[in-house]
Amino acid sequence: MQSKSILVIGLGSMGFGMAGSLLRAGHKVYGADIDAQKVRDLGAKGGLSVEDLGDARVDILVSVVLNAAQTETVLFGAPDYAARLAEGGVILSCATVPPAFACDMEAKAQAKGLLYLDAPISGGAIKAAAGQLSIMASGSEAAFEAAAPALEAMAETVHRLGDAAGPGSAMKATNQLLAGVHIAAMGEALAFGLTQGLTVDRIIEVISQSAGTSWMFENRAPHVRDADYTPRSAINIWPKDLGIVSEIADSADLDVPITAAALELYRRAAEAGLGLEDDAAITKIYAAQAGLKLPGDA
Repeated sequence: MQSKSILVIGLGSMGFGMAGSLLRAGHKVYGADIDAQKVRDLGAKGGLSVEDLGDARVDILVSVVLNAAQTETVLFGAPDYAARLAEGGVILSCATVPPAFACDMEAKAQAKGLLYLDAPISGGAIKAAAGQLSIMASGSEAAFEAAAPALEAMAETVHRLGDAAGPGSAMKATNQLLAGVHIAAMGEALAFGLTQGLTVDRIIEVISQSAGTSWMFENRAPHVRDADYTPRSAINIWPKDLGIVSEIADSADLDVPITAAALELYRRAAEAGLGLEDDAAITKIYAAQAGLKLPGDA
């Protein structure tokens, strides 16, 4: 596929891996991040800074920022990165946002002669770096066509969910409901097992081969076992994402009590100072309540 010029905004654990996947595919990749060191790290891999663009324009813009407010700011506020796109260029917006917000962003892009793909991502930092993400996308046929070179480099699976923005974000919210609840359930299960004299090692060994397992259990429980709370996905993400789920459910008059319980737990964890730790640290809330020692505790 023909090489494209691509601007990646947000070089965190996901965005940096995605930018690397785009470079491996032979694209010319520019990066932007509030942390200048991340832009320099991209440069060490062969990428460029957005400042290197000068007056030139890119074909594709990939936005991998945290939330709706950041998305709108980087695209259409200051620094107005959408203005760095060539006419007819495409925005891939990857943050978890409400579907109505995605529709608003699509309308703003179209008013500027740009294409917009509502393209939330799933898979974690490791799959981002390997170009194996799952992307839940919705947008026009033209947007999919323009985004194809980037999608091919970044994703193992692209789910085409509709011909306008909205369904992509709705599907991501559905995924986040399950993911957030499963991580909270992982922490609860580990703590419960510890109260019964089981070890974290044995719980992981047995549950991973039993009906109660989940992808989140198998991925996050080892972080607790290893006392490694380096934030691949931080606690602070979940009050935002499950908050979005809760708002969408409220607008649909749907009661979501399991989501509400998990949301409250993540809020407590953030208030306890765990917000920047890996989300497996949700286990610490249960452990503190029951006076349990987790691996790594003195």
